[in-house]
Amino acid sequence: MEPNFYLSLLLFVSFVSITLFILFYKHRSSFTGPNLPPGDVGLPFVGESLQFLSTGWKGHPEKFIFDRIAKYSSLVFKTSLLGEPSAVFCGAAGNKFLFSNENKLVQSWWPNSVNKIFPSSLQTSSKEEAKKMRKMLPQFLKPEALQRYIGIMDTIAQRHFAMGWENKDEVLVFPLAKRYTFWLACRLFVSLEDPNHIARFADPFNLLASGIISIPIDLPGTPFYKSIKAAKFIRNELIAIIRQRKVDLAEGKATPTQDILSHMLLATDEDGKYMNEIDIADKILGLLIGGHDTASAVCTFIVKYLAELPHIYDQVYKEQMEIARSKAPGELLNWDDIQKMRYSWNVACEVMRVAPPVQGAFREAMADFTFNGFSIPKGWKIYWSANSTHKSADYFPEPEKFDPSRFDGSGPVPYTYVPFGGGPRMCPGKEYARLEILVFMHNLVKRFRWEKLIPDEKIVVDPMPVPAKGLPVRLHPHQA
Repeated sequence: MEPNFYLSLLLFVSFVSITLFILFYKHRSSFTGPNLPPGDVGLPFVGESLQFLSTGWKGHPEKFIFDRIAKYSSLVFKTSLLGEPSAVFCGAAGNKFLFSNENKLVQSWWPNSVNKIFPSSLQTSSKEEAKKMRKMLPQFLKPEALQRYIGIMDTIAQRHFAMGWENKDEVLVFPLAKRYTFWLACRLFVSLEDPNHIARFADPFNLLASGIISIPIDLPGTPFYKSIKAAKFIRNELIAIIRQRKVDLAEGKATPTQDILSHMLLATDEDGKYMNEIDIADKILGLLIGGHDTASAVCTFIVKYLAELPHIYDQVYKEQMEIARSKAPGELLNWDDIQKMRYSWNVACEVMRVAPPVQGAFREAMADFTFNGFSIPKGWKIYWSANSTHKSADYFPEPEKFDPSRFDGSGPVPYTYVPFGGGPRMCPGKEYARLEILVFMHNLVKRFRWEKLIPDEKIVVDPMPVPAKGLPVRLHPHQA
């Protein structure tokens, strides 16, 4: 070979080596400073993201947290996640600090991939969009407003069980739970009722949801690419619904208080301007994600634990049948019925403790500050983890034991039980989730007992906990 070839190869290798060295040096230097928390920042770009994600893929997301708490003897440690210098805050004190300092020392943070999937937020930011939504939602999602939806939820649940569960020997629970929560969200947010129309959304929507928190590689075949494509499809479908609703509102065929979509179409900002169609479509998309994936995971795990723990199933069954027997034929569930489901909700709460649907969330430091004696620089990302308290024996004795009585009386100590977050950013859909979960439990247990078909089915967390095979069960209908 020509000597020039070897010289070129040598120069190329040298260039790559120098570049990698510079990147590594810059990566390390971004984690230097006085009195930072202990920790390891891993490799450039990747950091410890793979270790963080892989413990979830293996079904033990808390391992990433507890291994480092033990290694560094600290409830705050530094790392690098999703390409960002990060600090992980653990325990009730960490939760209290972050939730109490929302929009003072810390603010919400999402990866850039979220902005690419929701392009309307690029004009402001995903943070600004979230603030707007949090102002808009309470009037729809507070208990008083939701009371009028309970009958609708019960009607949809009855139709769901008639179509997907009854007259079947075996079912796959997770896809069915997703179908139920998605149907509810479509009906209550945009008044979409036709199961066939809703089904057109279902597959693209699942692609969208699975790609939001993924490695942002926009190449054919990747989850991120599929997510962007699915978002475009659903956005176009929603814009068609939005345009029809405008006509219906103008002609008096729809009401201003009908659902969240009507409110968005009629709401104006400080300057008297209406939201444009793409903004509304993106906000509805975000709501469908928030009102669908997490609740379907909870419903699925309720089925799992009631199958494994017959004594708990029996108590839920007793409570729900007392309510069922108090109803006249054809009478729907109401607010008073929901208030009687105390034990059932304790069971659901314990499910969210042992398998939190939201593992945690990111914040961004708005200024330099100190926590637990360590300095946190402005711009660093901060992660709080539900598992750091939910799975800790310091807060929940025998944390692996399933025990609904933990929620009797005043329940767990503040800032230890955080499936809905906390502070100003506590999930605004908490009460909505409570209703859809309890309506699901009522309609489920009054129809069936069941048994798991895969006794030791693996649980995968990516980013929510799901049974690896979808939780197949054999149904045993109650005799009338």
